[in-house]
Amino acid sequence: MIRARSLVKDFDGFTALDGVDFEFDKPGIFGIIGHNGAGKTTLLKIMSGLIKPTSGELEINGVDVVRHPDIHKRTLGYLPEESRLYENMNVWSYLAFFGEIYGMSDGEIRKKSRELLSKLKLDPGDKKMGEFSKGMKRKAAIARSLMHDPSFLVYDEPTSGLDPMTSRYISEFLREIKEEGEKTIILSAHNLYQVEEICDRVLILRRGKTLALGDMDELRSKFGSVSYEIEFVLDDRDLLEGVIGEYSESAGIISATVEDVDDLSNLTNIVAKGGGRVKKIESHYPSLEDMLVMIGE
Repeated sequence: MIRARSLVKDFDGFTALDGVDFEFDKPGIFGIIGHNGAGKTTLLKIMSGLIKPTSGELEINGVDVVRHPDIHKRTLGYLPEESRLYENMNVWSYLAFFGEIYGMSDGEIRKKSRELLSKLKLDPGDKKMGEFSKGMKRKAAIARSLMHDPSFLVYDEPTSGLDPMTSRYISEFLREIKEEGEKTIILSAHNLYQVEEICDRVLILRRGKTLALGDMDELRSKFGSVSYEIEFVLDDRDLLEGVIGEYSESAGIISATVEDVDDLSNLTNIVAKGGGRVKKIESHYPSLEDMLVMIGE
């Protein structure tokens, strides 16, 4: 469980976090989003123990992160946006180095390294990591973050700058970790589609404050409503006057968007009474990108 209460972080007169409150009460994947400067990276650094808040409380899995950072870090796997690897090492030596830091035996290191590299489909042999592609480097960094089997993962932009195939693979890998039911993953991402796809709940920050927290259905009900796109055939266009605003037409098919289910019902009745025919109705829900546009900076 993660519980934040009145988190504040000041930097030389600038307040990056201003009384942030939230709670995640079970394992899963949780996204943190917001415009640039909203406080996402600052919050992630506090959650990973890299910096301390100016004031406030943060408890993760029963541990007070501010008072007991050493205990917290034993169960933490951290992935920064820019992963600095030891580029003169191969990935096996790299993972072994961190395994030793975590107090793992040689046998445990070999077993865990094989397991993680197999799951991540990373098999570079003895190639030095300086020769890796960006996607391979990110996979190596993810493997390093999981070597000591942490229960809490903080990933800052895990798919940033990656090609679509690698990005999709890492998203699916994170989903698999979630389905094992033993880890909590906190991530930030500019790829809002990815956040929608894999996150159980999303925290939206705005100017250092908590703006909203919920699953996608809860956020949609807060920030937007369903719109409906309808395509139909109708000879008498005069029947549409005063019923809908703008519409388009192609090959005799009229397309329009209505914002209310009552307006949709009214339009379909008019089409039917006018001898027309509805060809398609699609519901459109606001995306996270739509929500960020709505709230502004």
